[in-house]
Amino acid sequence: MSEQRPPFPPFTRETAITKVRLAEDGWNTRDPEKVALAYTPDSRWRNRAEFVTGRDEIVKFLTRKWNRELDYRLIKELWAFDGNRIAVRFAYEYHDDSGQWYRAYGNENWEFDDNGLMRVRHASINDLPIAEEQRKYHWPLGRRPDQHPGLSDLGL
Repeated sequence: MSEQRPPFPPFTRETAITKVRLAEDGWNTRDPEKVALAYTPDSRWRNRAEFVTGRDEIVKFLTRKWNRELDYRLIKELWAFDGNRIAVRFAYEYHDDSGQWYRAYGNENWEFDDNGLMRVRHASINDLPIAEEQRKYHWPLGRRPDQHPGLSDLGL
C-alpha cells in the first residue's frame, strides 16, 4: 500500500492552506525523521545552494540545519496554488551558537504526487541578522499557537 499524506491534489484554496499549515507544524517539531515522511522516498530539493535527494539526505540535511539554527520557529503562508503545486512564502527566527539572532525570509515552490507527498521542493532563503529585541516569534518551541499572528498580520 502506498503512503498517503492528505490533503491530496488537486488543491483547493482551503486544502492548500491546510497543506501549508501541516508543513509548518511538521517543521516546527524540528524532528528530521518525522518531517522526512511528508516527502516521497526520492524527493528532490534545492535549498539555497544545496541539492538534496531522498529521505535519507533530507534527514541528514535537517539534522545539520537544526543543530546550527537554535530555537527555530517558523511561519509559512500560502502564496499561490494550482493543481498539484503550491507556492509559499515563509519567515523563521533562530539564533546561532554565539547567540546572534536571525530572521530568515524565503519562498518555496512545492510539487506533490497523487498521494499528497511532496516530490519536489525549491527554496530560496535570505538571512537577516536581528537583535533579540526585534524577534516577533515568542511562542514555546513547537507548533505555532492558532491565535499567534501569521506573516501578513506581523507585517512580514
